[in-house]
Amino acid sequence: MPVDHLTDRHLTDRRLANWRPAASRLAIEGRAQLLADIRQYFAARNVLEVETPILSCAGNTDPKITGMRTDSLPPRYLRTSPEFPMKRLLAAGLTDIYEMGRVFRAGECGAWHNPEFTLLEWYRAGWNYLQLADEVVDLVKHCIGTRCDNWDVRRITYRELFLQSTGLDPWLAEEADWEHMAREQGIHAGSLDLQQWQDLMLTHVIQPGMATDSITVVYDYPAAQAALARIRPGADAVAERFEVYLGQAELANGYQELADATEQLHRFESDTRLRRLRGEDTAPIDSRLIEALQHGLPECSGVALGVDRLLMRVLELDRIEAVLTFPQDRA
Repeated sequence: MPVDHLTDRHLTDRRLANWRPAASRLAIEGRAQLLADIRQYFAARNVLEVETPILSCAGNTDPKITGMRTDSLPPRYLRTSPEFPMKRLLAAGLTDIYEMGRVFRAGECGAWHNPEFTLLEWYRAGWNYLQLADEVVDLVKHCIGTRCDNWDVRRITYRELFLQSTGLDPWLAEEADWEHMAREQGIHAGSLDLQQWQDLMLTHVIQPGMATDSITVVYDYPAAQAALARIRPGADAVAERFEVYLGQAELANGYQELADATEQLHRFESDTRLRRLRGEDTAPIDSRLIEALQHGLPECSGVALGVDRLLMRVLELDRIEAVLTFPQDRA
Protein backbone atom coordinates (compact mmCIF):
# COMPACT_ATOMS: atom_id res chain seq x y z
CA MET A 1 0.00 0.00 0.00
CA PRO A 2 1.48 3.43 -0.94
CA VAL A 3 2.85 5.51 1.89
CA ASP A 4 0.81 8.55 0.87
CA HIS A 5 -2.39 6.49 1.15
CA LEU A 6 -1.46 5.46 4.68
CA THR A 7 -0.86 9.10 5.57
CA ASP A 8 -4.20 10.18 4.10
CA ARG A 9 -6.03 7.47 6.08
CA HIS A 10 -4.19 8.44 9.27
CA LEU A 11 -5.23 12.08 8.82
CA THR A 12 -8.81 11.07 8.05
CA ASP A 13 -9.00 8.87 11.16
CA ARG A 14 -7.56 11.70 13.25
CA ARG A 15 -10.12 14.17 11.91
CA LEU A 16 -12.90 11.69 12.66
CA ALA A 17 -11.60 11.23 16.20
CA ASN A 18 -11.35 14.96 16.87
CA TRP A 19 -15.00 15.69 16.20
CA ARG A 20 -16.04 13.14 18.80
CA PRO A 21 -16.27 13.95 22.51
CA ALA A 22 -13.26 12.96 24.59
CA ALA A 23 -15.51 11.92 27.50
CA SER A 24 -17.40 8.65 27.43
CA ARG A 25 -21.18 8.55 27.80
CA LEU A 26 -20.60 7.27 31.35
CA ALA A 27 -18.51 10.36 32.14
CA ILE A 28 -21.06 12.71 30.54
CA GLU A 29 -23.85 11.14 32.58
CA GLY A 30 -21.59 11.19 35.65
CA ARG A 31 -21.10 14.94 35.25
CA ALA A 32 -24.84 15.53 35.09
CA GLN A 33 -25.30 13.46 38.25
CA LEU A 34 -22.48 15.26 40.08
CA LEU A 35 -23.90 18.70 39.26
CA ALA A 36 -27.31 17.51 40.48
CA ASP A 37 -25.75 16.16 43.69
CA ILE A 38 -23.98 19.47 44.36
CA ARG A 39 -27.15 21.46 43.78
CA GLN A 40 -29.08 19.08 46.02
CA TYR A 41 -26.46 19.50 48.75
CA PHE A 42 -26.73 23.29 48.75
CA ALA A 43 -30.52 23.36 48.35
CA ALA A 44 -30.83 21.26 51.53
CA ARG A 45 -28.72 23.89 53.35
CA ASN A 46 -30.50 26.96 51.96
CA VAL A 47 -27.48 28.17 50.02
CA LEU A 48 -28.71 30.23 47.07
CA GLU A 49 -27.43 29.59 43.54
CA VAL A 50 -26.45 32.77 41.68
CA GLU A 51 -25.09 33.70 38.26
CA THR A 52 -22.46 36.35 37.60
CA PRO A 53 -20.83 37.63 34.37
CA ILE A 54 -18.27 35.59 32.47
CA LEU A 55 -16.92 38.76 30.79
CA SER A 56 -15.74 41.73 32.83
CA CYS A 57 -14.08 45.11 32.31
CA ALA A 58 -11.53 44.12 35.00
CA GLY A 59 -9.20 41.15 35.32
CA ASN A 60 -7.44 39.04 37.91
CA THR A 61 -4.17 40.57 39.12
CA ASP A 62 -2.84 37.39 40.82
CA PRO A 63 0.70 36.77 39.46
CA LYS A 64 0.10 33.00 39.64
CA ILE A 65 -2.89 33.14 37.28
CA THR A 66 -2.91 34.15 33.62
CA GLY A 67 -6.26 35.35 32.36
CA MET A 68 -7.68 35.72 28.87
CA ARG A 69 -9.11 38.81 27.22
CA THR A 70 -11.12 39.60 24.13
CA ASP A 71 -9.93 41.71 21.19
CA SER A 72 -12.93 44.03 21.51
CA LEU A 73 -12.60 47.76 22.21
CA PRO A 74 -12.57 48.22 25.09
CA PRO A 75 -11.26 44.73 25.88
CA ARG A 76 -13.19 42.43 28.16
CA TYR A 77 -11.65 39.79 30.44
CA LEU A 78 -12.87 36.22 30.76
CA ARG A 79 -13.29 35.41 34.42
CA THR A 80 -10.73 33.23 36.17
CA SER A 81 -13.27 32.78 38.98
CA PRO A 82 -16.61 34.39 39.95
CA GLU A 83 -15.11 35.68 43.20
CA PHE A 84 -15.22 39.44 42.61
CA PRO A 85 -18.89 39.74 41.50
CA MET A 86 -19.98 37.25 44.17
CA LYS A 87 -18.41 39.46 46.84
CA ARG A 88 -20.33 42.40 45.37
CA LEU A 89 -23.51 40.37 45.90
CA LEU A 90 -22.49 39.72 49.51
CA ALA A 91 -21.88 43.43 50.06
CA ALA A 92 -25.33 44.12 48.54
CA GLY A 93 -27.00 42.00 51.23
CA LEU A 94 -27.00 38.38 50.07
CA THR A 95 -25.59 35.87 52.54
CA ASP A 96 -25.01 32.19 51.76
CA ILE A 97 -24.51 31.87 48.00
CA TYR A 98 -22.85 29.59 45.45
CA GLU A 99 -22.12 29.58 41.75
CA MET A 100 -21.10 26.73 39.47
CA GLY A 101 -19.86 27.60 36.02
CA ARG A 102 -17.06 27.83 33.49
CA VAL A 103 -13.89 29.81 34.14
CA PHE A 104 -10.83 30.43 31.97
CA ARG A 105 -7.09 30.43 32.67
CA ALA A 106 -4.46 30.61 29.94
CA GLY A 107 -1.58 28.19 29.79
CA GLU A 108 -3.14 25.59 32.06
CA CYS A 109 -2.98 22.16 30.47
CA GLY A 110 -1.98 18.69 31.61
CA ALA A 111 -3.42 15.70 33.43
CA TRP A 112 -5.28 17.95 35.90
CA HIS A 113 -5.61 21.17 33.89
CA ASN A 114 -7.59 22.52 30.93
CA PRO A 115 -7.75 26.24 30.05
CA GLU A 116 -11.57 26.12 30.35
CA PHE A 117 -12.98 24.27 33.34
CA THR A 118 -15.87 24.18 35.79
CA LEU A 119 -15.46 25.90 39.14
CA LEU A 120 -17.76 25.74 42.15
CA GLU A 121 -17.46 28.72 44.46
CA TRP A 122 -19.46 29.40 47.60
CA TYR A 123 -19.58 31.79 50.55
CA ARG A 124 -20.85 31.38 54.10
CA ALA A 125 -21.75 34.53 56.06
CA GLY A 126 -20.76 34.38 59.72
CA TRP A 127 -18.61 31.26 59.27
CA ASN A 128 -14.90 31.05 59.88
CA TYR A 129 -12.61 29.44 57.33
CA LEU A 130 -12.09 26.21 59.29
CA GLN A 131 -15.86 25.66 59.50
CA LEU A 132 -15.97 26.06 55.74
CA ALA A 133 -13.07 23.62 55.31
CA ASP A 134 -15.15 21.04 57.19
CA GLU A 135 -18.07 21.69 54.85
CA VAL A 136 -15.81 21.09 51.84
CA VAL A 137 -14.92 17.67 53.30
CA ASP A 138 -18.61 16.97 53.91
CA LEU A 139 -19.52 17.92 50.32
CA VAL A 140 -16.77 15.67 48.94
CA LYS A 141 -18.06 12.74 50.98
CA HIS A 142 -21.62 13.49 49.83
CA CYS A 143 -20.53 13.38 46.17
CA ILE A 144 -18.19 10.37 46.32
CA GLY A 145 -20.46 8.27 48.53
CA THR A 146 -19.62 5.21 50.58
CA ARG A 147 -16.32 4.58 48.77
CA CYS A 148 -14.69 7.23 50.93
CA ASP A 149 -16.13 6.05 54.28
CA ASN A 150 -12.77 4.64 55.37
CA TRP A 151 -10.60 7.40 53.92
CA ASP A 152 -8.30 9.23 56.27
CA VAL A 153 -9.19 12.91 56.80
CA ARG A 154 -6.10 14.80 57.88
CA ARG A 155 -6.08 18.41 59.12
CA ILE A 156 -2.66 20.01 59.40
CA THR A 157 -1.19 23.51 59.35
CA TYR A 158 1.03 24.58 56.46
CA ARG A 159 3.94 24.87 58.86
CA GLU A 160 3.45 21.40 60.35
CA LEU A 161 3.07 19.89 56.88
CA PHE A 162 6.42 21.28 55.72
CA LEU A 163 8.22 20.41 58.94
CA GLN A 164 6.97 16.81 58.77
CA SER A 165 7.61 16.38 55.03
CA THR A 166 10.82 18.35 54.48
CA GLY A 167 12.24 19.19 57.90
CA LEU A 168 12.28 22.87 56.89
CA ASP A 169 10.31 25.61 58.64
CA PRO A 170 8.60 27.77 55.98
CA TRP A 171 8.72 30.75 58.35
CA LEU A 172 12.48 30.48 58.94
CA ALA A 173 14.16 28.64 56.05
CA GLU A 174 15.91 30.75 53.43
CA GLU A 175 16.10 30.35 49.66
CA ALA A 176 19.42 28.50 49.88
CA ASP A 177 17.84 25.94 52.24
CA TRP A 178 15.03 25.23 49.77
CA GLU A 179 17.44 24.99 46.85
CA HIS A 180 19.57 22.48 48.78
CA MET A 181 16.47 20.42 49.62
CA ALA A 182 15.39 20.48 45.97
CA ARG A 183 18.79 19.27 44.78
CA GLU A 184 18.65 16.41 47.27
CA GLN A 185 15.35 15.43 45.61
CA GLY A 186 16.92 15.64 42.14
CA ILE A 187 15.11 18.89 41.32
CA HIS A 188 17.09 21.59 39.51
CA ALA A 189 14.90 24.65 39.07
CA GLY A 190 17.32 27.52 38.68
CA SER A 191 16.80 30.83 40.46
CA LEU A 192 13.52 31.09 42.39
CA ASP A 193 12.23 33.36 45.12
CA LEU A 194 11.18 32.06 48.53
CA GLN A 195 7.51 31.58 47.68
CA GLN A 196 8.32 29.85 44.40
CA TRP A 197 10.60 27.39 46.23
CA GLN A 198 7.85 26.60 48.73
CA ASP A 199 5.32 26.10 45.93
CA LEU A 200 7.75 23.80 44.14
CA MET A 201 8.37 21.70 47.26
CA LEU A 202 4.64 21.39 47.81
CA THR A 203 3.83 20.24 44.27
CA HIS A 204 6.91 18.08 43.62
CA VAL A 205 7.77 16.63 47.03
CA ILE A 206 4.87 16.88 49.47
CA GLN A 207 1.81 16.26 47.26
CA PRO A 208 3.21 13.06 45.67
CA GLY A 209 3.59 11.65 49.18
CA MET A 210 -0.07 12.13 50.11
CA ALA A 211 -2.11 8.94 50.35
CA THR A 212 -4.38 8.31 47.36
CA ASP A 213 -7.46 7.49 49.43
CA SER A 214 -7.30 10.48 51.72
CA ILE A 215 -8.55 14.03 52.18
CA THR A 216 -5.99 16.52 53.50
CA VAL A 217 -6.91 19.97 54.79
CA VAL A 218 -3.90 22.30 54.95
CA TYR A 219 -4.50 25.61 56.73
CA ASP A 220 -2.83 28.77 58.08
CA TYR A 221 -0.52 29.75 55.22
CA PRO A 222 2.40 32.20 55.31
CA ALA A 223 1.19 35.81 55.17
CA ALA A 224 2.99 36.25 51.83
CA GLN A 225 0.59 33.67 50.34
CA ALA A 226 -2.59 35.35 51.59
CA ALA A 227 -4.00 36.18 48.12
CA LEU A 228 -7.49 37.44 49.12
CA ALA A 229 -7.45 35.97 52.62
CA ARG A 230 -7.38 37.88 55.90
CA ILE A 231 -4.04 37.89 57.74
CA ARG A 232 -4.04 37.05 61.45
CA PRO A 233 -1.35 39.20 63.06
CA GLY A 234 1.18 37.90 65.55
CA ALA A 235 4.83 37.01 65.94
CA ASP A 236 4.40 34.57 63.05
CA ALA A 237 1.53 36.16 61.11
CA VAL A 238 -0.55 33.68 59.11
CA ALA A 239 -3.02 33.95 56.26
CA GLU A 240 -6.39 32.52 57.30
CA ARG A 241 -6.45 30.31 54.25
CA PHE A 242 -6.92 26.60 53.59
CA GLU A 243 -6.52 24.16 50.74
CA VAL A 244 -8.15 20.76 50.45
CA TYR A 245 -6.33 17.91 48.71
CA LEU A 246 -8.24 14.93 47.39
CA GLY A 247 -5.59 12.27 47.32
CA GLN A 248 -2.60 13.95 45.70
CA ALA A 249 -4.58 16.59 43.80
CA GLU A 250 -5.40 20.08 44.99
CA LEU A 251 -9.19 20.30 44.99
CA ALA A 252 -10.22 23.50 46.76
CA ASN A 253 -8.80 26.81 47.98
CA GLY A 254 -10.59 28.84 50.67
CA TYR A 255 -10.20 32.00 52.73
CA GLN A 256 -11.43 33.96 55.66
CA GLU A 257 -12.30 36.77 53.31
CA LEU A 258 -10.45 40.06 53.43
CA ALA A 259 -12.96 42.86 53.99
CA ASP A 260 -10.56 45.81 54.22
CA ALA A 261 -10.88 47.83 51.01
CA THR A 262 -7.61 49.72 51.53
CA GLU A 263 -5.63 46.52 52.10
CA GLN A 264 -7.29 44.82 49.13
CA LEU A 265 -6.41 47.73 46.83
CA HIS A 266 -2.84 47.63 48.14
CA ARG A 267 -2.59 43.91 47.28
CA PHE A 268 -3.99 44.46 43.79
CA GLU A 269 -1.47 47.25 43.17
CA SER A 270 1.38 45.11 44.52
CA ASP A 271 0.37 42.25 42.20
CA THR A 272 0.28 44.63 39.24
CA ARG A 273 3.77 45.97 40.03
CA LEU A 274 5.13 42.42 40.22
CA ARG A 275 3.57 41.55 36.86
CA ARG A 276 5.15 44.61 35.26
CA LEU A 277 8.50 43.76 36.81
CA ARG A 278 8.27 40.31 35.21
CA GLY A 279 7.27 41.78 31.86
CA GLU A 280 3.81 40.18 32.04
CA ASP A 281 0.50 41.58 30.83
CA THR A 282 -1.56 43.47 33.37
CA ALA A 283 -5.32 43.87 33.65
CA PRO A 284 -7.40 46.73 35.08
CA ILE A 285 -8.03 46.48 38.82
CA ASP A 286 -11.65 45.74 39.72
CA SER A 287 -12.67 49.12 41.14
CA ARG A 288 -16.25 47.93 41.63
CA LEU A 289 -15.04 45.29 44.08
CA ILE A 290 -13.11 47.96 46.00
CA GLU A 291 -16.27 50.09 46.15
CA ALA A 292 -18.24 47.08 47.41
CA LEU A 293 -15.66 46.47 50.16
CA GLN A 294 -15.85 50.15 51.11
CA HIS A 295 -19.61 49.78 51.43
CA GLY A 296 -19.04 46.78 53.68
CA LEU A 297 -18.49 43.05 53.26
CA PRO A 298 -20.05 40.87 55.94
CA GLU A 299 -17.81 38.61 57.99
CA CYS A 300 -17.61 35.53 55.78
CA SER A 301 -15.51 32.71 54.40
CA GLY A 302 -15.38 31.51 50.81
CA VAL A 303 -13.96 28.64 48.80
CA ALA A 304 -13.45 27.61 45.17
CA LEU A 305 -13.52 23.91 44.22
CA GLY A 306 -12.55 22.25 40.93
CA VAL A 307 -15.60 20.30 39.79
CA ASP A 308 -13.76 18.46 37.00
CA ARG A 309 -11.16 17.19 39.48
CA LEU A 310 -13.88 16.01 41.84
CA LEU A 311 -15.59 14.23 38.94
CA MET A 312 -12.30 12.54 38.03
CA ARG A 313 -12.20 11.05 41.51
CA VAL A 314 -15.89 10.11 41.53
CA LEU A 315 -15.37 8.16 38.28
CA GLU A 316 -11.83 7.00 39.19
CA LEU A 317 -10.23 8.57 36.09
CA ASP A 318 -6.72 10.00 35.97
CA ARG A 319 -6.82 12.61 33.18
CA ILE A 320 -9.07 15.64 32.98
CA GLU A 321 -9.90 15.19 29.28
CA ALA A 322 -11.67 11.96 30.22
CA VAL A 323 -14.36 14.02 31.98
CA LEU A 324 -14.60 16.86 29.41
CA THR A 325 -16.79 16.55 26.34
CA PHE A 326 -14.45 18.69 24.24
CA PRO A 327 -11.13 19.58 25.92
CA GLN A 328 -8.70 22.14 24.52
CA ASP A 329 -7.52 20.07 21.54
CA ARG A 330 -11.10 19.28 20.42
CA ALA A 331 -12.84 22.56 21.24
